[in-house]
Amino acid sequence: MSIKLKYKVKPIDSYLCKEWCLKKHYAKRVPSISYSFGLFNNDILIGILTIGKPASNQLCFGVCGKKYSKYVYELNRLCVNDDLEKNVLSFFVSKSLKLIKENLIIVSYADKKMNHSGYIYQATNFIYTGATKERTDIGLEDNKHSRHYDKNIDYSIRKFRSSKHRYIYFLGKMKKEFINNLNYKVYKYPKEENKRYDSSYITVNQTELF
Repeated sequence: MSIKLKYKVKPIDSYLCKEWCLKKHYAKRVPSISYSFGLFNNDILIGILTIGKPASNQLCFGVCGKKYSKYVYELNRLCVNDDLEKNVLSFFVSKSLKLIKENLIIVSYADKKMNHSGYIYQATNFIYTGATKERTDIGLEDNKHSRHYDKNIDYSIRKFRSSKHRYIYFLGKMKKEFINNLNYKVYKYPKEENKRYDSSYITVNQTELF
């Protein structure tokens, strides 16, 4: 059976992604979620994809300028069960993006520390704009990011942030306008050895597709 016939992709409630983010994804935290999609096989949820506003205003302004900053979102979680067919992930990403009918600038990262090169984004025609620099920033509990000053946070504690490959995808009728205003240089896709992290945790919410 072909992948298109075997699997289904549909929007899901964001609460269904919580366990996947906390227990199955390597980041172990729930990000900002504005759009959430599920991958289903035989009406069972076997993967999630989430998109939300980035924590960094600098990123939102940097991609295509301040004028287009409100359109910038991040594909911040992509997590599926192990041992799926080779092209299922790219199918999942492609179908999820096609379900979004708005004008959006989607940014996604592949963490070099986790030995990720972003081959899924390459397979779905994302634009590659190079790798971010290694850095340190405020180290909060549960790896959370702080958008605003908080007197209860110890700003002297710093957390290492690894270098990440940065990919960008444009959606909607404004796609050409976004492309013409892209501030980042476009590079050839990186070709490095890719390794999967351990995602063998079995989620409780194996939700039926209604």
